[in-house]
Order: sequence, then structure tokens, then C-alpha cells
Amino acid sequence: MTASTSAAGGREPAAREDGYEPDPNRWHALWVTLVAGFMSLLDVTIVAVALPTIQRDLHASPAQVQWVVSGYALTFALALVTAGRLGDALDRRRIFLLALSGFVLFSAACGAAPDITLLVVARLAQGLAAGFMAPQNSALIQQMFRGAERGRAFGLFGATVGISSAAGPITGGAILALASGPQGWRWIFYVNVPIGILAVLLGRRLLPRVRRTGRGRVDVPGVLLLGAGVLALMYPLVQAESGGLTRLWWLFVVGAALLVLFSRWQRRLVDRGTQPLLDPRLFTTVRGYAVGAGIGTLYFIGFSGVWLVFALFYQRGLGFSPLRSGLAVTPFALGSAGAAVLSGRLVERYGRLLTVCGLAGVIAGLGGTALLLRFTPLGLAPWVAAPVLFLGGVGSGFVVSPNITMTLRDVPVRMAGAAGGALQTGQRLGAALGTAALPGLFYLVLGRSHDYRGALVTALGAGLVGMAASLALATFDWQRDRRTQQRHRKCPDEVANDPVHARQT
Repeated sequence: MTASTSAAGGREPAAREDGYEPDPNRWHALWVTLVAGFMSLLDVTIVAVALPTIQRDLHASPAQVQWVVSGYALTFALALVTAGRLGDALDRRRIFLLALSGFVLFSAACGAAPDITLLVVARLAQGLAAGFMAPQNSALIQQMFRGAERGRAFGLFGATVGISSAAGPITGGAILALASGPQGWRWIFYVNVPIGILAVLLGRRLLPRVRRTGRGRVDVPGVLLLGAGVLALMYPLVQAESGGLTRLWWLFVVGAALLVLFSRWQRRLVDRGTQPLLDPRLFTTVRGYAVGAGIGTLYFIGFSGVWLVFALFYQRGLGFSPLRSGLAVTPFALGSAGAAVLSGRLVERYGRLLTVCGLAGVIAGLGGTALLLRFTPLGLAPWVAAPVLFLGGVGSGFVVSPNITMTLRDVPVRMAGAAGGALQTGQRLGAALGTAALPGLFYLVLGRSHDYRGALVTALGAGLVGMAASLALATFDWQRDRRTQQRHRKCPDEVANDPVHARQT
């Protein structure tokens, strides 16, 4: 598939694929998928504020209650690529609706769980359903939209991803405040049920039907290799609070080896002319995909753990309630929401430059917030930090949404599900690493010095390292685009015949 580069640094949308007919319900259908996606991503972080209550009510150990969060993240990540490939091969609409129905059912099971064991089992199943649903979201956007409309649709999708991560603490705090009482935490799960049922009914009516022929085979050895590799990488991370990083470090080596075998197996299938689980040509011939996946993974390493660190600082260091703790980080969510929607309209014009500016804004906003919270009187700190945190949120809105757009925009529709699943798998792995590392570093500093401010600054500083690495990669890609544009203006024929440029486009 080919794509040209605009003069301002953006990439022009790929040429229309044969047979595309705009669906009259496409924008209404998009909102159905966004609501479902918001629920699934929100459930990654919303439960964190309720863990102390769950632990007390169900008489659970710290290790058991941690699996309520980490188990969901684990099965979510395990399902993504396989679910995306199944959607490409079979029927995205059917898989989306089945997964959404399962998510609703298992949410109800979580809310009704009488003990911690059944709650963890229900959360594992809920995460699996969410993992099957998530890649269909981006694939359906690829399927339903083209050109500038696709950029706006991905802008809304990126806003959903960014807001869901930041809104988890405040949403969970608000539900706990409204549903007061010893069993109030159950409404964190029950709230998904009526919203999910409505989304299923609307989805059955609005989502487009596509007839699939001749692509129903799924690479089972690839599924097993990739699943085992991702499991080996994530299991020590989800066990981090019980010493998993030190006891199970060898699983990282096993996971890396399995992913190398998976990559070789996928290349072998391509050489045979057989459809692989994850086509390696996505990373070598689809312009922007490999770089965008790297930017997203590095960014989520630094971004995801930040909210747990803020929650620990505000609730344990300053004695805030879960609701007040969530309100303290609301400026970030507001800035992210507005910027993400706007960025969907700007990405066509500014391209990767938008991501570079956004990453610089996030680093400035979170770095400034850390310094203000370190040196400002504690009573004034949340108020003083709010404007700078809002700046960080605006920057985040210019990162997630444009990066998703530029990473997936030139992916052929026939590979859209697997591509979206692989992109989100990288983000989930990054999120798991950040969620394990940043709070762990916070506790390490706190245990040595009993200084909540110092622990906050150290943990946020570690998160900024991941964001700085993402900024370096985005800057490299932006500069590469600029050089390509300059060469194209000077020698258009030479650039058109350049095999490196041909691979990128």
C-alpha cells in the first residue's frame, strides 16, 4: 500500500481500497465501539482505589487482592493479537459483540463474587473478554473510515484510550463515594452491566456486516508461541509486589526466546505463502508502524504507573479520600480529552511533529508537577500543581491519539485487527512494566527515608525517563520525514525509485 507525505509533515491517507462504500451508520457505530472500549480500558485502573475495601470485605491477603488488578491486565494482553487475527479472518462484528457480551456477564460475576478466589477468576475471564474486544475497535475504524474521516475517528479513539487511563481513579473514587457501605465496591463492576447491555443492543443494529471468504485459517503454533512469550514476560510483572521481579527474572529470558521463535515462525509462514498470526511485513513495509509501536510502548512504560504513584502520594501521604485523590488529577484528564479530539483534526497537517510537541508537553507538565509537589506547602500543593498538570494532559492528548492514527493509518484493512492487537500488546506490556516499576520505586524510597515527597519525585522521574525515550524515537521519525520531504522536493524521481523510500511508503 502506498502513501505520500504532505508538505507540512503529515502523511497523506492511503489510496482507497477497492469496494469501499461509506456506511451511513459509521459514526453512530463508532460511538458504540468507543463506549465499549472505554469500559474495558477503564477497568484496568478503576479497581485500584477499591483494593483496600475489597481486601477487608473479602478477608483477602495482599497477594490475592493484587491479582484483582494484575490478573485482568494479564489476560487482557494475552488475548490481543490472537483476537485481532480472528477478527481479520472471520467476522469483526461477531467477535466484538460476543466479547462485549462476555465482558458484561463477567462484570456481573465480579460484582456478585462471594470470596476472593471467585473474584479473581471472574476478573481473569473479564480481562480475556476485554482483550478479544479491544483490537476490533481499531480494526472497525480501519474498515468503516477512509481519508480525513479516519484521522478524526482515530482522534476520538485516542481520546478514549488516554481519558480511560486518567479517569480510572476519579471514577472509582466517585462510585465508592456514592455507593457507601461495606459492599459499595461491587458497584465498580455492576456499573458496566446496564451500559454494556445497551452497547450490545446498539451494536447489533449499527455495526457493519462483512462477508468473509477464504481467510478463516488461524496459525495455532503462532498463537501458542506468542501467548507463552507474552505470559512469560508479564507474569513476573504482575507478581512484582510479592517479589516476582527478583524470583522470576529468568522468565524474561524465556519470554524473549519464545518471541524470537515466534518471529522466525511467522517469517517461515510468509515464505510458504501461508497467512501468519502477525505478518512481519507490518514492521518492515507498512510506513510508520514499527516506529509508532515503539513510541507507544515506551510512552506507556512511563505513563501508566504515574496514576498509582499519585494515588499513593495523595491517599497515604496527604490522607486524601479516594474521591479527592481522583479529583486532584482531574486537570490532566480534562486536558487530555480536549487535546485528543483536536489532534484528530491536526494530525493530517502536522504528522509526527504533533507527537513530538505532545511528548515535550507531557514531560514538562509531569516534571513541573513533581517539582511543585516537592517544594510547595502540602495544603496548597494540589491547587498549585493543577495548571501544570493540565499542561501535561494537553501534551498527552497530542501523543496517544496521533500516534495511533499514524501507526495504523496505512495498515491494509485485511490486517487491521492483528495490527491493532500487536500495537495494544506493546502498550499493555509497557503499562505492566510501568505499573510494577514506579510504585515499587516509590515504596523503596519511602521505606528508606519515610519521605513521601522524595518518593513521589523519584518515581515520577523514572516515568519521565520512559517518556524521554519515546520523545527521542518520535524526534528521529519526524526528522526522517523532513529529510524525505526535502529530497522529494529536490529530486522527486530519485526518491520515488529509492528502495528504502519504497519500503516506507
